[in-house]
Amino acid sequence: MEASAAATPTFQIQSAVNVLSSFSARRRSPTFIPFPSPNPKPRHPLFHSRRCCCSTKPDVGSDTGNYAASSASSSPLSNSNTHLEPSPDSHTPSSSHGLVFHVGPTPSWDCLDIGSPVVKRYLSDDQERWYLWYHGATNAVDSIGLAISSNGIHWERGSGPARSSSDMGQVMQCSRDWWAFDTYSIRPSEVLIMSSSKVRAATAVYWLYYTGFSSEKVVQLSDASLPLRFPIQNPEKSIPTHAFFRSLPGLAISQDGRHWARIEGEHHSGALFDVGADGDWDSLFISSPQVVYHTLGDLRMYYHSFDMECQCFTIGIARSRDGIRWVKLGKIMGGGAVGSFDEAGVMNGHVVLKKDGGYVMAYEAVAADGQRSIGLVESPDGLKSWKRIHDGAVLLPLMEEDGWDNKGVGSPCLVPMDGDDEWRLYYRGMCKEGRTGIGMAVSEGGGTWSFKRWAGFHL
Repeated sequence: MEASAAATPTFQIQSAVNVLSSFSARRRSPTFIPFPSPNPKPRHPLFHSRRCCCSTKPDVGSDTGNYAASSASSSPLSNSNTHLEPSPDSHTPSSSHGLVFHVGPTPSWDCLDIGSPVVKRYLSDDQERWYLWYHGATNAVDSIGLAISSNGIHWERGSGPARSSSDMGQVMQCSRDWWAFDTYSIRPSEVLIMSSSKVRAATAVYWLYYTGFSSEKVVQLSDASLPLRFPIQNPEKSIPTHAFFRSLPGLAISQDGRHWARIEGEHHSGALFDVGADGDWDSLFISSPQVVYHTLGDLRMYYHSFDMECQCFTIGIARSRDGIRWVKLGKIMGGGAVGSFDEAGVMNGHVVLKKDGGYVMAYEAVAADGQRSIGLVESPDGLKSWKRIHDGAVLLPLMEEDGWDNKGVGSPCLVPMDGDDEWRLYYRGMCKEGRTGIGMAVSEGGGTWSFKRWAGFHL
């Protein structure tokens, strides 16, 4: 399993873990990833040593309780051991193929926009449990939420904040501290289980790496003097912002995946590290800090920025011994050949260490006309030797004209299943009317790295 972390020079993770251990956490077999404890103790009111913001009770109006997203999610969940693959006999209309999670009903916290799926499959002796962390928005206010499933398809969600350790719903909001880097928007990038075998922590805890946006505009895209070749916006929203906002990587930790405490990094804003110097490829912003645990003392963060010199989105890498202090190694991947589906760059990379060794990365590709699709690359060492699969062909193209994701797909999240060639691909989709959702595609096997949108159970 991947692993990551990020911390501050004087703040020791042990102190944060000691406070978080006020939640009850049963010791479990090391063979399996522990589920969150269902009966947490009251949270410690404050963290000490350095500033740490706690989101135990998200500040949103009133709690409207949990709700089922649809008739599918409110019905009994299907057997999680059922083999899933696209079914040619399914009667699901093609316009909704692949859609497994949609915006919540008004006035829930995620009724306007959703995306940035981070999907994890956790196994225990007698069951499996799927967690989906994602960003949601209402009235242009972004938050991070959690949904839960037993099969990764039918999800239970919450319309308000998750107040107990068994709730779903909103779990983290933007910071209210004026000096913080994440006052405008927050987007989850990766969630890892970190234990003493990976970092110096007394017990297993969830580590959330996320992108935090401030309201500082670093590039105004409507400026005619900028020679941008295609329409872009940052952060990605269903309502265009026409600007690049400053974004930096952040870290929060939790004992139950719901109640998060921000860990202040070395940057004065609380972020883990800063953008590059003027002229560097990552001088504008840093986004989507996805971290992979390689070996003990070797953690790798993949993130993207916009290289003004090359005029394209680019993915780079940083390394850390403890997952807290990071050293940048530079960019590892940029735009493709002229006329390719990723000519204008690559972003939102999701890297997975394969069972047989080597790495695979699904990424959001940007074409010269701004169109978004999903591509795939692989590398033997996860560093700079990345090679496009299928000679640079699109892994997941846009849907048909009437599809729910016919405008763009992106923010991929790969989940390995039980078989050697069995994968799921979760992603954010958007239709031409601006509605967003989270979709799923499944691999066809045979070592071909081919995916099809999920179209129902094949029994």
